[in-house]
Amino acid sequence: MTEVSHQQWGEVSSQGSVDLWVLQSSQVRVEVLTLGAIIRSVSSRRKDGQMEDIVLGYDNLEGYVSDKRYLGAVVGRVANRIARGRFVVEGKEFQLDINNGPNALHGGLRGFNKAVWLATAVGGGVQLSLTSPDGDQGYPGEVQVSVTYTLQGETLTAEYQARSTKTTPINLTNHSYFNLAGQGAADIFDHHVSISAQSYLPVDDTSIPTGEIRAVEGTPFDLRKPVLIGSRLKEVPGPGFDHNFCLSSPGDGWTERHAARVCHPASGRVLEVSTSQPGVQFYTANFLDGSIAGKGGARYGKHSSFCLETQNWPDAVNQVSFPDCLLRPGENYQHVTHFTFTTV
Repeated sequence: MTEVSHQQWGEVSSQGSVDLWVLQSSQVRVEVLTLGAIIRSVSSRRKDGQMEDIVLGYDNLEGYVSDKRYLGAVVGRVANRIARGRFVVEGKEFQLDINNGPNALHGGLRGFNKAVWLATAVGGGVQLSLTSPDGDQGYPGEVQVSVTYTLQGETLTAEYQARSTKTTPINLTNHSYFNLAGQGAADIFDHHVSISAQSYLPVDDTSIPTGEIRAVEGTPFDLRKPVLIGSRLKEVPGPGFDHNFCLSSPGDGWTERHAARVCHPASGRVLEVSTSQPGVQFYTANFLDGSIAGKGGARYGKHSSFCLETQNWPDAVNQVSFPDCLLRPGENYQHVTHFTFTTV
């Protein structure tokens, strides 16, 4: 049985109150905020039975309101980057705000991560819903979005749904930063990662995919067997991993697939991720720099955590060979991701 409770957590000016929802099973405790549909914490057991929070975040609401690193949040309308913030849909060009170098990132200047969502209790969890108006951040169509978090035993499930009045790109993910040693631990160098991908997307110097779908064989991106993150980071060009790993091929049917497994031997914690999405962005917190004061005063530095952002491929709206990211009127966008927390 999962116990579900909620309480008011604070107020955001002009947006109203923000609630904290708690999902508690015998193995895992999850906290969710109605601001940004944020996963505020995930507490799971070490192999010695001790419960610890393994998700980066803030002690108070002000931290999340001013946050610029998407800690724990659902990002949209389009997660990841859109080249030059431009795309064409049905012959019409749209220009988004530029908020990441020359590109648009994670939905814009005020994406879904800064909205207060409407919460409703469901069996074993909470459903968060949001209306994104036509023209929101430059995107076409009014979009009705919901994210449902449910906890069953050791598995947290995020189910995303959306409908639109006009054809629009959409790509929803959760941007939780994990450290299986416990949030606040210095780095993830002693974690082992494996990702079930035969190929990945090389990027240009602004992190936009070049269009090539490259086999991981013989590259530092071959994570099909577990590798130690610390040593592999030394082989990856640039500041670290911030790449889409291809879990399926364009045109493949909707199905849930195993995506990734991360193990922290010292604590015994294991995180396994499966998803219906065609990709997962593996990100090693390359742009955290110690300036963020997190929970308990922790300073979150470079490589202090990792994200496994299940998603469509970046810039898919501009890359015809990538999986289709357009949601058309009358269609239902639906994806699911499972996070399973165990020990070895």
